[in-house]
Amino acid sequence: MRNVRRVAVALALVAGGCSMRPAEERALKDLEVGRVEASGVAFTVEDGLAVVRQVEAGTLTLWGSAPAFHVRAVSSDGANETWTVVVRNAMPDAELTVKVGDEPQVVDALPGPLPTVKTWRVRVPAGAEARMTVAPPLWDQPMPFRFAALADVQEALPRVGDIYQRINADPTLRFIFFSGDLTQRGTVEQLEEFQSRLQESRIPLFATLGNHELLNPDPRFHEYFGRGNLHFTFQGAHFTMIDSGNGSLDPRAEVELDRWLEAGRDAVHILGTHIPLVDPIGVRNGAFASRNEAASLLAKLARARLDLTLYGHVHSYYAFSNAGIPSFISGGGGAIPEQFDGVGRHFLAVEVAPGQGVRTVSLVRVD
Repeated sequence: MRNVRRVAVALALVAGGCSMRPAEERALKDLEVGRVEASGVAFTVEDGLAVVRQVEAGTLTLWGSAPAFHVRAVSSDGANETWTVVVRNAMPDAELTVKVGDEPQVVDALPGPLPTVKTWRVRVPAGAEARMTVAPPLWDQPMPFRFAALADVQEALPRVGDIYQRINADPTLRFIFFSGDLTQRGTVEQLEEFQSRLQESRIPLFATLGNHELLNPDPRFHEYFGRGNLHFTFQGAHFTMIDSGNGSLDPRAEVELDRWLEAGRDAVHILGTHIPLVDPIGVRNGAFASRNEAASLLAKLARARLDLTLYGHVHSYYAFSNAGIPSFISGGGGAIPEQFDGVGRHFLAVEVAPGQGVRTVSLVRVD
């Protein structure tokens, strides 16, 4: 009788049009990130690694989701040729290069209000296709570097500045890798505040979303910060983020994950997501909704020889092993902490050496 009831409920959900893939809509939104057409020019950010924030009167404004990315600009005959390109959430040493075919184009750098806001004036010849690259020097050369890992700011948004100040004090940290729960409820007001508070950071923050971004009936994460599932490279290392906001991974995103795992198989590869695949301590519901799905994904990560997994969601710090992969939960961005663990607010400083692996993962306490 119990099984009959379960089947009846499942049929009712299907008949009522309820989606059995809660992350599917976000996976589809991923595909549209970074596309816009204006003044006779079609702009496409390759792999969706930047969000188009605004385009008007010859100005294209982007929000970067990776340390380096490419933009394809296809101009029609008679199109506007002079463009101001503004990139927010950029690497402080980012440069813009533009080529039409193999011919470099003149780029004029303009002053910006913050280290992470870069502005350039460029010419996109009418009737031509140009490729723009926004990246710091030597971004594609294997070299050791360090980055910060952070998650779970939530209700501590008004005081997250002290974490940024602590990160700013370490000049070797290149960017922040954020594993979800930027805000408490994902409202426009809170996303705007997160963006505003981030101006206190001297380095950019690249994020996926968490379950708290989905408490808003109309999630707006993609419009502000871009794809929930993304992949980028920096100085010889591969970085992947996957959207686990519903405690699951959409099949469309899993197809992309397979491709990214193959691309990073012979390199250092780091994955970040909000909800841990498995709960390493078992004291709360801090894992994927399906143990079978979690086991399948862990097997994939292990076969791909992943070097490190970084999680949030649990508001504390734990170091453990997932299928032989070094793994860390770091949910100390300010959200209400786990009781009696004594860890408090914190972030991780990660040292990477392409060709060798992840050298160190250090806990940095903020209070």
